[in-house]
Amino acid sequence: MSAMLVEPATPIEVRTSTRRRKTATAFWQDDRVVVVLPSWMRPPQSDAMVENLVRRVLAQRPNRHASDDDLAERAALLAETYLSGTLPRSIRWVANQRQRWGSCSLASRDIRVSDRLRTVPDWVLDAVLVHELAHLDEPSHSPRFHDLAARYPRMAEADTFLQGFSLGLEHGSSFAAKAWSA
Repeated sequence: MSAMLVEPATPIEVRTSTRRRKTATAFWQDDRVVVVLPSWMRPPQSDAMVENLVRRVLAQRPNRHASDDDLAERAALLAETYLSGTLPRSIRWVANQRQRWGSCSLASRDIRVSDRLRTVPDWVLDAVLVHELAHLDEPSHSPRFHDLAARYPRMAEADTFLQGFSLGLEHGSSFAAKAWSA
């Protein structure tokens, strides 16, 4: 197989299928990329196909392997750039948040971000982070809160993106997502 521009930590599994006649596919399964090729396909055509499909799948999930530390660094930069610089006690990705994109606990000052957002563009994730960080300065969704959150220049655009993304999730799963947390 030819050299691929793949993160070293991204395992790739290549399968063949006698059911596939003309098309190939690739998708995430757990923490690996699975590529399914027609059984008749051979190198170098199969190598090129695998490389192309893996590149596409990786591009669709830019934040897939971002750590909680990466999220905290991003939040700190956003808090300093758009808000008062107030930081949460902790911030991390969570897998159990299916009805909200993010949440902010005022009592503990913890922010949780749904891991479903690992697939969105950076500017959309940034909007969710600014939204949750704004709650540290203004707990309710008051006019003051909306003024704070609106300091992020792509907030309205991100809200529109998330509404469409939510519709896609509804069609792909049984969970409906709400645009923002309370």
